[in-house]
Amino acid sequence: MTLADPPLDAPPDAAGRVLCRREGAVARVCLSHPGRMNAITVAMWRELARLFQALSVDRTLRCVVVQGEGGHFAAGADIREFPQARGDMASVVRYHREILAPALAAIESCPHPVVARINGVCVGGGLEIACQCDLRIAARTARLGAPINRLGFPMAPDEMRGLLKVAGHAVTLELLLEGRILQAEEACAKGLLTRVVDDAELDGEIERCVGRVLAGAPQAAQLNKRMAARLSRGEPLNDEEYRRFFSYAESPDHREGVRAFLAGEAPTFTGDWKE
Repeated sequence: MTLADPPLDAPPDAAGRVLCRREGAVARVCLSHPGRMNAITVAMWRELARLFQALSVDRTLRCVVVQGEGGHFAAGADIREFPQARGDMASVVRYHREILAPALAAIESCPHPVVARINGVCVGGGLEIACQCDLRIAARTARLGAPINRLGFPMAPDEMRGLLKVAGHAVTLELLLEGRILQAEEACAKGLLTRVVDDAELDGEIERCVGRVLAGAPQAAQLNKRMAARLSRGEPLNDEEYRRFFSYAESPDHREGVRAFLAGEAPTFTGDWKE
């Protein structure tokens, strides 16, 4: 993919767009708002929700990569829209619950592995998007944070939930109360990132990561995502949930994985299985 290529799916608003290109079983989602460090507009939040809902039901897809255009991941929500989009209590509630929250929920609930490619600035809403991805790989010069205390408002509950899930209580409060911007190495040490690589290695590491995802069984990846989310809630599984989980034993991919291992061959997974 090159960002100059015509997108397969893009909204008409050229001021801020969410681009999406397919490369075989991989979807490349790009936040694009030139000159604004990819600040996310209302239209972009809505497009993110619509796009991830569509990607989620695509059974031919195996992995999604989320990235920003032009040297940055995303510099948060576009504050220039705030006076009109969230000028009073009713509009603030609508903005967070009907615009931002559905976009974040759509990313979180995507059954396919989602990888964030992070470089440059990843703050505010950009960090919230990254926290809904499964893997977050960053360039060493990336900067992450949520300095919204300087704007006079807190992080909304549906947005804070993702940060808490990834970084925990202490780091979430550190970011929100101090408004610190973390260098990538410190962000990784605090659990915000999966790993950090030199800037020149970022694209190569993303492709290696995607390659490892594609080499695995797609249904196993989806089951792992679903079970991790389920167990993180701290609720015990009932007998029906156990039965549904272990039904993978009858799947073609399970048989193929064992067969290929015993034969010393690379497996060919299809994902052709339903619970």
